[in-house]
Amino acid sequence: MLGLVLLYVGAVLFCNGIWLLGLIQDREIAIINIFVGIVGLIVVVIELATSSGTLTTSKLAVIQGGAFTLLFVFTYLWIAYNRFFRIDGSGLGWYSLFVCLTAIPTAVITLRHAHGVAAQVWLGADWIAWAVLWGLYFLLLARPIQWTGITKITGALTVAEGIGTGWILGYLLLNGNLHL
Repeated sequence: MLGLVLLYVGAVLFCNGIWLLGLIQDREIAIINIFVGIVGLIVVVIELATSSGTLTTSKLAVIQGGAFTLLFVFTYLWIAYNRFFRIDGSGLGWYSLFVCLTAIPTAVITLRHAHGVAAQVWLGADWIAWAVLWGLYFLLLARPIQWTGITKITGALTVAEGIGTGWILGYLLLNGNLHL
């Protein structure tokens, strides 16, 4: 199900980047964030419900995958909430710092266990990219800095990461061109 989730992560990141660049309205961006948040949540619930009941290595991997997916799910639902209720996003910014700090060791562990498998190396690199992106969201939302270009840089990077970390990898996994 990783391909399915990544495809929609790509879509929501792409659209959120376009929104940060001022091309989509606040309330309009909420709908894709809600949709992708719900899709991710459903995938996590299905994966957890259908995995074996005993705590095996594969069950632990499903729990780990669910936990990491929920980092994204909660981000997207929080963005939607902030847009509907016109909240400044400082709480989301601090949450983004938490996720950034979680993504760094996740990247290291993913790359350490990749053993040259292309999709796993790509996923490890994605975690590095996502750590940078969530770090920028922290700076943008929780620690508003006086640098006016941060919104445009964050928007452009969000678009690029939507394509490079989500859409392409998700599409290749869904079509069987890459395997984990």
